[in-house]
Amino acid sequence: MKKATAILLVLVLAIGLLAGCGSKTADSSPAGADSGASSSASSGEKALTFGCQMYSDGMICPWMQTNCAWNCMRYGISESLFEFDDNSQPVPCLAESIESSDDHLTWTIKLKSGIKFSNGVEMTATKVKAALDYVREKGPEGSSTPENFLEFDAEVTADDANNTIVIKTVTPYVNLAGNLADPAMAIVDYEGTGANYENGMIGTGPYMVKEFHTQVGYDMVKNPYYRTEVPFDSIKILFMGDASAKANALLAGQIDLAENIMSVSDLKKLQDDAGFTVDIAAGVRCGFSWMNFNGVLANDDLRHAVLMAIDYDTICHSNTIGDLYTPGFSVLPSGMGYGYETLNNPWSYDPDGAAKLLDDAGIVDSNGNGIRELDGQDIYLKYVSYENRLLNDFSDAHTQYLNKIGIGVTSDYGSSDDQWNKLVAGEYDLNNNNWNHLIAGSPTTYLGNWCSTNSANYCGYKNEEYDKLYEQLVDELDSSVRLELLKKMQQILIDDGVAVIDGYYNSCMVYNNKTVGSAHIRPNDYYWITADITPAA
Repeated sequence: MKKATAILLVLVLAIGLLAGCGSKTADSSPAGADSGASSSASSGEKALTFGCQMYSDGMICPWMQTNCAWNCMRYGISESLFEFDDNSQPVPCLAESIESSDDHLTWTIKLKSGIKFSNGVEMTATKVKAALDYVREKGPEGSSTPENFLEFDAEVTADDANNTIVIKTVTPYVNLAGNLADPAMAIVDYEGTGANYENGMIGTGPYMVKEFHTQVGYDMVKNPYYRTEVPFDSIKILFMGDASAKANALLAGQIDLAENIMSVSDLKKLQDDAGFTVDIAAGVRCGFSWMNFNGVLANDDLRHAVLMAIDYDTICHSNTIGDLYTPGFSVLPSGMGYGYETLNNPWSYDPDGAAKLLDDAGIVDSNGNGIRELDGQDIYLKYVSYENRLLNDFSDAHTQYLNKIGIGVTSDYGSSDDQWNKLVAGEYDLNNNNWNHLIAGSPTTYLGNWCSTNSANYCGYKNEEYDKLYEQLVDELDSSVRLELLKKMQQILIDDGVAVIDGYYNSCMVYNNKTVGSAHIRPNDYYWITADITPAA
């Protein structure tokens, strides 16, 4: 019944949009695998329908919020000077090359020639400087934290004659190219955009916005000034939050392409169907629940008992999760060369040990209602989560394990925006989310989440030794020294029990072979709609 309802909803939505926007030619044939992009064949137009999760109400703006910045790049609107390849290494995009001084304080960037924004305005060195200056100036008004990628005090100078910019920083950067690849640092014509972000963001990407439908999606058209041939004339982006909605829409032929099918059974069905291709990238994401140190979880014994009560291996290998996550106990993924094999987990699964730890600490159920008390109050942890990348499934499983040792949980499941807003406001005990740890091509920014002097420390955690190591990491340029710092920092976070680790996630892109010739998802999933997605022959 749920799947049938999902299909009907997608059908109604798709038909309504097709009738209202005219970017595709609807026909009278029944829904099926031949619909989607091929429905425009009679008019000669190459069109694509893409189903994806909605973040931040779909808004697109690099400085406004992290998700808004990612939306802008994911929808094929914006690009940065550099981008991350399949090995998560920064490579030139709008830039041609980058050189640094020996002290890593002066960076000279040669720009590619002939780049134009989607309004036809040439991307000059002056325009690039204006974009970098603007996003840092506006950054404090939003939450995309562009200062994490290029400090406010950095000086940017433009040389239009030589088509170069020079960036002089106050502190040395390990590899500024990685920082400039972040979606928050996208090169946008802000002067041409004005205040109409959702409908008029002017980027250099292969596609641009034709019309925005609140809570529904975008009608996109190709950027006529893009530097290479754009494969599709139009793209319809449809927001689909339900885990099975995207799979059902693919199977019904209502969309051609979808990101991150998160139901194990749905994904297997598509993998077994010769009519579809599933492209999987080894993930650079860690799923984890923040622990709020400004609430009851400031109690060390309670926090450690929470970690010991949960069987992470069983959850990741269950039919619900289906190995879409690899279990682990560090905030940095195990397969990324950060010394995971040298780390020790003192809080491995031991429910009896967890119960004894609480008993010995006097955190017991004194009134016989099945819930332990702390400071005379029943323990009910407020668990904030949202339906994406199986986060709610993890949160449900965690809740069941915690209930077994007498810890109550109150579930608070909403949208990704709800999760983010409550995280920033500190309105949670546990807050489940999924982060790309290779922000700017390095785990440095991500690890700043647990530095007490960092604005991104949303959990109130403080450890002086960790803070000192983090400050060293920010300035350290030697890779071998950085690795040792990373090992020490990870072990401190593990010992203190700062987060419930879901595991390490793998991303995927799925497409209908009859309408799409190729599509690929990279480990750094800033890139959904790109010029590399092509129609079927």
